[in-house]
Amino acid sequence: MSFVKKYKNKDSGSGIDIAPMLDMVFILLIFFVVTSSFVRETGLDVNKPKASSAQELARESILIGISREGTIHINESQVDLRALRSILQQMVAEKPDRAAVIVADRDAPSGKVVDVLDVCNLARIKKVSIAANVAD
Repeated sequence: MSFVKKYKNKDSGSGIDIAPMLDMVFILLIFFVVTSSFVRETGLDVNKPKASSAQELARESILIGISREGTIHINESQVDLRALRSILQQMVAEKPDRAAVIVADRDAPSGKVVDVLDVCNLARIKKVSIAANVAD
């Protein structure tokens, strides 16, 4: 019987308590989720032109992308001009003071940029900007 008692005493202290480690993992997870910044993009990789007067705008802007081929993208999906107008009208109805930013490729057709500007005007967006990189 003395052998059984010795075995029980050795086994009871050999476990590792992982509760503090799990607490730290959850605290770190919460920290990274709260401090990470979520970037909204148009879903289109564009080469923006450079401008010396470029400024940052509010994060709540509507981003409209125009590729070098002339395709229009909003909310990471390709749309045509008619669909763009209805989407913009719906967004303006939800929040009337929202601004729009046209993120056009440097080699995008200027006619397509003018068409998008016209659609923004017809959708009653009061402030429309064109995205550019800051010139060196």
